[in-house]
Formats: sequence, C-alpha cells, structure tokens
Amino acid sequence: MTAPPLTHLPEPDILLSPVTGWTRAHWEAMADRLLDGLLPYASPGFAQYRLPGPASHSGPWSDGLEGFARSFLLAAFRIAGAGGRVDPALIERYAVGLAAGTDPHGEERWPPITDRAQPMVEAASIAIALHESRPWLWDQLDDGARGRVADWLGGFVGADVNDSNWRLFQVITEEFLASVGAPHSRAEIDAGLARLNDWYRGGGWYTDGDGRKFDYYNAWALHLYPVLWARIAGPRADPATVALHRTRLREFLAVHQYFFGSDGAPVHQGRSLTYRFATAAPLWAGALADATPLPPGRTRRLASGALKHFADRGVPDERGLLTLGWYRPFGPVTQRYSGPASPYWASKAFLGLLLPESHPVWTAAEEPGPVDTADTALALPAPGWLLHSTAADGIVRLVNHGSDRLPPPPATADDSPHYARFAYASAAAPETPTGPDNHLALLAPDGTPSPRGRIHPLYADGRRAASWHRARGHRIETVSVVRGPWEVRVHRLDVPAGTPVPPVREGGWAVADDGAPPVARTGPGRATARRADGLTSAIVGLYGWGGAAATVARADGANAVGRHSATPCLELGEGAPRLVTLVVLSADPDVSLTGASASVLDDETVEIRFPDGAREQVPRVSSGPVSPPGPAPEGRS
Repeated sequence: MTAPPLTHLPEPDILLSPVTGWTRAHWEAMADRLLDGLLPYASPGFAQYRLPGPASHSGPWSDGLEGFARSFLLAAFRIAGAGGRVDPALIERYAVGLAAGTDPHGEERWPPITDRAQPMVEAASIAIALHESRPWLWDQLDDGARGRVADWLGGFVGADVNDSNWRLFQVITEEFLASVGAPHSRAEIDAGLARLNDWYRGGGWYTDGDGRKFDYYNAWALHLYPVLWARIAGPRADPATVALHRTRLREFLAVHQYFFGSDGAPVHQGRSLTYRFATAAPLWAGALADATPLPPGRTRRLASGALKHFADRGVPDERGLLTLGWYRPFGPVTQRYSGPASPYWASKAFLGLLLPESHPVWTAAEEPGPVDTADTALALPAPGWLLHSTAADGIVRLVNHGSDRLPPPPATADDSPHYARFAYASAAAPETPTGPDNHLALLAPDGTPSPRGRIHPLYADGRRAASWHRARGHRIETVSVVRGPWEVRVHRLDVPAGTPVPPVREGGWAVADDGAPPVARTGPGRATARRADGLTSAIVGLYGWGGAAATVARADGANAVGRHSATPCLELGEGAPRLVTLVVLSADPDVSLTGASASVLDDETVEIRFPDGAREQVPRVSSGPVSPPGPAPEGRS
C-alpha cells in the first residue's frame, strides 16, 4: 500500500541518512503534524480529545482522557527535546488541560483512578510527560493545580492493579508522586519492580504476566518503563536494579534489531499492533540509558525506517490522525480496550527527541540494519521463536513455536490469529479473525478447522524450533527448519495404527494487496499466490501429501496489509501421520520453489532437502526440551 508523499516533511538528507533520508527535523515535523491533527477534537478546556471512531469497552469518558494522556506524552517529548522552544500554545493547551481534567467539579474532569480501570494506563503517560516536561509545565502550574494533579494521580496508591505490564504503570506514577513530595507507597513501587523479575525468561525476554505472552509489550512496555522509571527516580533508584534493567535491555536490543524489514516494517505479530511504530521505542530507550549494543547510526536507521514505513503508506491519514488499524483503518488488529485515541501509544516512538541534537544518534551517518546486508537465522529460546530474513528482498519471518498469549493451565485454550499461527512476517499479516494461513488444521465433517490452542514449546536452537499442540484429541508435533527464505515443517500426528487420520489442511502465507487480488496458481502438490509487486507465497507438499487438493483461499477485507488477500493451501480428504511441507514467502524473483524433497528413514527420522540442495535430518522429538541435531553430513545423498 502506498500513499501520496507527506508535503509537510523536510527534504531527505541522503548524506546524513543514506538509507531513509530522514533526520531529526523529519521526526519533529511528524510530531507537529500529529499534534496539530488532534486540535479539532479537543474539548473546550483541552482536557479531553474525543476522536472519531467506535468507543472502547471503557467508554467515551475514559477514551477522551486517553486522547489527552497519550498525546501529552508526544507533546512532552517535543517540548523537552526542543528545550521549550516550541509554539507557546502547545505548552499552554496541555497546562490548561491538566487543570481542567483534575478539577473534581469541572465539566471536563477525568474519570478517577480505580481498581483495574483504564485511567491507570493513562496516568502513567501523564506522569512520564510531567516529568520530562517539568520546567515548562509542572513547575509553571500554580499550587492548586499541582495539588489537584497529585490528588488524581494518587488514586493509584493502594489500588488493585492488573498483574501484567500494568504493574509498571503503578511504579511510574507513584515514583513521580515521590519526586514531587506527594503521598505514595514505596512498597508498591518495589513490589512492581520485583514482579517484573518473576516474568523474566532470559535472553532479554519477559512474558507479559504469567504464561507464555511474548509480543511487542516486551519492547514498548516491559523494557521501556524501567528506563523511564529510573529517569524519574534519579538518586532514589537502587543502582543494582537500574544496572540489571540496562543489562537486560542491551541483550534484548541485540535481537530486537532483527525484527524490522529493510523497508522499515516491523514483524506483524501480537496484540495492540495499532501502536505501529511504537516498536521503535526501545531503540531510543537503549540510547537514553546507555544500554544499547547498536551503533548510533543503526539506531536511527531502524527507528526512522519504522516511522517512514508507515508515513509512506498513509499514516497518519489526511486529517493527521492515527486510526485504529495498521495502514488503513482495520478493526481486527484492535482489542476491546482499543478506543479512537489508543493508537497514540505510538507517541513512545518519539522518545529519541529527548536526546540532544548533538547526540550521535542524530549526528552519525545512518548504518544499514542487519537485515539489509546478509541473510540471518536467529533462534530465540525464551519465546520459542526463530527469525529468518533475506537480504535479497529485505523480509523478516518469525517462526512461532512458543507464544500463545494464554495464561497457565487450567485456563481455557483459545486461538488468536496474532499468536496461534506458525509464522509471521514484516511483509505479511495473518488473516483475521480466521483464516487457513500458516496453520495445520484437522477438519471436522462440516469442514470446521481445529484451532492450534495451547502451544507446548520443545526447543528453539540454530535454524530449528519445535512444539506440539492438540487437535481433536490428537497430539501434533511440529519441527520447523529454516534456510534462507524457506521453511520446512515436519508434522507428526500421534494416531493409533490402523486408525484413519481426519481430513487435514495446511496453509502457507497470506499475501494481500489493495490494488488487485493476488494471482493464484496451483499444480500437483503445490500452490502459489503472487502479488502485483512480486511478493509470492508458496506451499509445496514434500511428504504425505500425495493426492492432496491444491487451492488458493481468497478473502476480502480480512487482512491488515491489503483489502484483497490470498493463501495457498493443501488439503487431504484423509490425513497422514507424517506430513512434510515447504512454505515460502519471498519477493526475490530468483528464489527457487523446486528441487525440495523429503523422505522418512527406518527410525522415523525425516530427511529433507531444500531447493538449494542442502540436506537436514529431523528425528522425532521427545516430550521434553531437547537439543536439535545438526545438519546431515556433507555429501550424504
């Protein structure tokens, strides 16, 4: 999807930013455009921003507060980054809004902070914004206004908080209260920080609460808020705790840099994707906290690439608004808590404006990202993921054998298209709310597909990852092996000997386009869907798919990337206990879809051959975590 160029932006600077052309001036111009676009929707006292669109489950009153709080975060970064040298009206309207919103008897008063309620989320943004813009806003408020703001934020003290990233909202808010001498609970701050440790799984990865809830909240919440807390706490912060958070952030950024395609697109996985370029926030946080392994020119290249990616595709829209969607408005990427102003959590991406103009992240020449220069394969054992990317087309693919966003048993297992798929990518999105893409389903007599449900990870190491799940009472073990643009999936269904296997269907990637439906092609044991620009999804049956029907499932309005989508699929009327499938997503015109094969040896080891001739052996996995075997010996046939 493309959009007309943004005429309000400066000319590209190819010398300083040879990859994106974007500089600090582009970030400032984009911030101004977003803030200006909100003005028509401000309440008379600027305490609420009532944006068009359906209300969240919290209702319009809370949604209006959300519009203030999340845009205030952006305004604070813009004001502080410019040393207060901005249009005075910008500072004035947030000062007026603070006074009006916290007036308990005013017509524009904010909803109070109560147990597990949405104002808790927004209070943290207000606290961060007040801290970062302190000389120009908090210090200039009169005593009465400061007291009312502290009283409203003080609703957090003693309140019951959701046991997730929300614990950090309490940490942030109460630490700000401590910084201004207002009532707070040091025990609650310490408990929130300690709870974060319970969710740490190693390698820079937190799960968002108990269970296996790995997604971008690791980036724009669980790593970000500890950095912002330390900025508020200053000398009150325990040095060992700060050092621990910095170490974990550094480790995370070493892999987070691989989540962005060469066109700047982040991998499309998880919830709250309408926050879009908030995925860039931890990149800046690492620079702010001196906790990044990335060269400064690469930090800017990745962050600017993400922002530019969406700007090039119509974000913000012609009104200057961030809509509920990915590129265009698209409701299925939202949740019940998503209101019209929810996308403005994207304001976190502008954290880099807090770094001075003289900082190397703004003055160093851009450096290519890791995806720009070489093919990569990276195992992430904590979330149970594999990342594999290809420099020829700049696409990043995430193979998912570990994140299902389900609380621990005995919670009911269900499916979300943004967690249950076998794979996600920077160039593609899952069909929502349902679709056959990147899923192996056992089919009921009426054609209803089985869900993946709870994912039981087995390992992620090297170029392999494995997991198992249950479908219609059967245990299905899947091992993914990646090489370049290719992924081979080895599925083993535990079916008693002599028992027929239910009908089975597997889908490849869904490709989508606004301009025209992708072109479909099918042949014996294979199917492809090709977009007008060459992005191609393919599925090829390598073993067990004899006699399978090859189809391409089409949909309209089911994909965040484009209105017309298509998914290549294979389907068997009676399944097989061993299935091996090649799936490909590539925009490289030279990628091969032929020459791959698979065979099953006497000990049930599956030997696979990739299109480039490389061979791998995949033995059956035990029920517990194991180390995967290496590739087949050189020269083996």
